[in-house]
Amino acid sequence: MERGEPTPIAIAGTGFVARHLALELAHRPDWRLTAVLTRRPRGSVAGFPEELLVDSIDAAIERAPILVECTGDVLRGTELVERALAAGRAVVTYAAELHVTTGSALVGRGLLSEAEGDQPGSLAALAEEARTMGFEPLVYGNLKGFLDRDPSPDSMRYWAERQGLSLPMVTAFTDGTKVQVEQCLVGNGLGADIAREELLGPAEEDLGRGARRLAEEAERLGRPITDYLLGRGFPHGVFLVARHREEQRAALRYLKMGDGPFYTLLKPQVLVHLEAFKTLERIRSGKGPLLDNSPRPRLSVAAVAKRRLEPGTRIAHGIGSFELRGICVRIVDRPDHLPIGLARDLVLRRRVEPGQVLSFDDVELPPSRALELWREIRARVLAAPGREASPCR
Repeated sequence: MERGEPTPIAIAGTGFVARHLALELAHRPDWRLTAVLTRRPRGSVAGFPEELLVDSIDAAIERAPILVECTGDVLRGTELVERALAAGRAVVTYAAELHVTTGSALVGRGLLSEAEGDQPGSLAALAEEARTMGFEPLVYGNLKGFLDRDPSPDSMRYWAERQGLSLPMVTAFTDGTKVQVEQCLVGNGLGADIAREELLGPAEEDLGRGARRLAEEAERLGRPITDYLLGRGFPHGVFLVARHREEQRAALRYLKMGDGPFYTLLKPQVLVHLEAFKTLERIRSGKGPLLDNSPRPRLSVAAVAKRRLEPGTRIAHGIGSFELRGICVRIVDRPDHLPIGLARDLVLRRRVEPGQVLSFDDVELPPSRALELWREIRARVLAAPGREASPCR
């Protein structure tokens, strides 16, 4: 893309990321916000110039060569990304849920990348930097301060109001769905596996000790893993654990990296919308995607019941709900699982027990393009030669 004139950019969504990205764009003379896509009535959308608000996907696509997708809606986002790529637009996302549900079907259709600034993009950038320095990653790690797999509606409403976030978003953070989605995308995009379903997520207040535990597990399995550590004192960041050549061991010890053989590299903060500009500049300069879900993913995020659900139960949305949460699984181990990203406007066909992984036979789903794309992805994965069941279940 040519430099000189400001580069037009469109945003899909009007939530936290979209709002604060738009505020920062106003101070960036080499970028120009030209459209903000929303489904809400214009009068109810605060924080954006009214003349930039559009309610048509085509209108947003026509106004800019780069689109930032941060709607948080897998079904709507899938339609948007597919059409934008077909129109030759580059798409940068804050949409890990979309990537792990339908993103693999869109890889190769154009320039599609998750952004740095959220945990998956930040891990991809850290891994890229580590490999440049000669490190061989073993663990791609997330840091999580708190986990409650079945939080109460009252507590989630309190924290949503206090933090200025949506109720589903706060709930998905708290019940672990978000970290499972993020690490699923990391695993698929960076070629890592899982040590077990739902990840290990050891509770460990000491980062170095916890990192070593995960590295030893990766060594035992003989492959890199994607996982997280749970501890209240951790920074809001990401880390990776890696090996380096033996001849560098003394030098790394001198550089305060420890005695080895495992070395922990830490990015202690993720600044979300502010770091988007790293990825936007990457795209504008002609470089490839930072991170996508790969055309043939190994991992997915399955919907799991938080409580007993009776036949006829209707669930408007699975991610961030009080009925379902998501766990990371291997697709070959759970070929019939219901991806939590597809759990929208569903009706239970039969009783589901607490902790049960939902299958497609358990639910009735409305037709959607996202569902069609998931079926394509699953068929591609299951038809792959040499697929093996996991020993980690």
